[in-house]
Amino acid sequence: MSTTAQDPKILLESLLNKLGYQVTIEEKITEGSKVLDLKTADDSERLIGRKGQTLLDLQYIINRMLFQHNENAEKVQLDVGGYRFSEDDKLVDKAKKAAEQVRRWGDIVELEPMNSYARRIIHNTLKDDPDIETQSVEVDGTHDKAIILRSKN
Repeated sequence: MSTTAQDPKILLESLLNKLGYQVTIEEKITEGSKVLDLKTADDSERLIGRKGQTLLDLQYIINRMLFQHNENAEKVQLDVGGYRFSEDDKLVDKAKKAAEQVRRWGDIVELEPMNSYARRIIHNTLKDDPDIETQSVEVDGTHDKAIILRSKN
């Protein structure tokens, strides 16, 4: 097995160079997982994509390539200039505000449809909250699901 197939940073650099991107990649460990932070002068928006979808797709492809060569390969997360973690923080805030609304008014709160990564952040943010229950529900006409928050009482 080649070093390229084993090293996520080298694999990602090679893939992005073939796609015409000029990037530098910084490897970090954040919350116990490996993060490859991409730095580029003028292609950040293209690498992130609409609502971060291009970044998520690229992350999926890189992880699939890594697992193809080694079933025990460590998953990597991709970020572009802090975008991913800034969006994660926004999702955590959104979950906490929605939970507070449920506590205050007793209403059911439905969040907009979101991809599985975003839903996971919402669910994990509120999983230990003794008052709030979360549930993902199908949304007609989309692959995304919405999250419903309601009181456990």
